[in-house]
Amino acid sequence: MSSNTTDSVDRLLESWAAVRPDLDLSPVAVVARLGRLRRAIASELETVYAEHGLTGPDFSALVTVRRLGGNVTQADLMRELGLTAGTVSVRVDRLVANGLAERRVEGRTARVVLTAAGAELFERVTPAHVATEERLLAALDTGEREQLVALLRRLLVSFEGSAGEGELPRLGVVLAPAHVTIEMRRAVGLPPLAGLLVREVEEDGPAAAAGLRTGDVLCLRSIAALHAALRESRGRLSLDVVRGVDRLVVEVELGAGEPAAARGAAVHVV
Repeated sequence: MSSNTTDSVDRLLESWAAVRPDLDLSPVAVVARLGRLRRAIASELETVYAEHGLTGPDFSALVTVRRLGGNVTQADLMRELGLTAGTVSVRVDRLVANGLAERRVEGRTARVVLTAAGAELFERVTPAHVATEERLLAALDTGEREQLVALLRRLLVSFEGSAGEGELPRLGVVLAPAHVTIEMRRAVGLPPLAGLLVREVEEDGPAAAAGLRTGDVLCLRSIAALHAALRESRGRLSLDVVRGVDRLVVEVELGAGEPAAARGAAVHVV
C-alpha cells in the first residue's frame, strides 16, 4: 500500500491535532477505525439478514442454538451470548413467533429447540453470511488476514480472557486487564501503568505462596502474554511486578501451595 494512502480517520486525526496538538492520538487512530469498520460491516450484514427475514440479534440467537446442537437450555444460551436473562428471553420469543424455534419447559428448565423451519433457514442464511464476510475482507490477502486475526485476538483476550485456560499451570489470581489497571491506579493517585492488576489472590494458590498481593501489577500488557509465559514456565515463573510505585521480581513456584490434583483456570479475568 502506498505510504501516502489516507482514509477518513487520517482527516479526523489532522483536525484533532490542530485543536489539541498536545495529545497522543495513536489510540484514536486504532479505535476510530475499529468503530467505523464495525458500522460498515454491520450495515452490510444486516442487509443479508433482512433478505432472510432476520435481524442481527435474530441471526445471532438462531446460529447459536444450532451451533449448540439445536436443543439448548435458555440459561446456556444466555451464558453463550453473554446477555441478560431478559434480553435472551426476548430473542427466544422472536424465534418462537417466527416459527423458527420452540420453547419447552421441563420442570424449572426452559429449553430452546429449533424447528424444521429454523434448521432450514440456518442452512440458507449461514452460507450467505459467510460469503458476505469474505467479500468484505477482499482487500486483504491471506497473510494480512492472519496478521489481523493475531492482533485482534491479543486485544480481545486482554478484555475477556482466554478460552482453554485450564490446560495451563495454575497461578491462582483474579486479574483485571491493562485498560482497567490504568483507570484504577489513576483513581487512587498512582502513576498509570499498562499491566495486569491483581484483584484477588487465592489463599492456597501459587501466587499467594510467592507473596503476590491484591493491588500488585504484573508487568505484562495482556492475558495472552501471561499465558505465553505460563506455557514456557517449566514449573517456575518469574514475574516483574509493580507494588505501588516500587518494582520487584516475584518468583512463583507453579503448583506450590495447593494440592497436586487441584485444577481450574490458570487465571480469572474481570
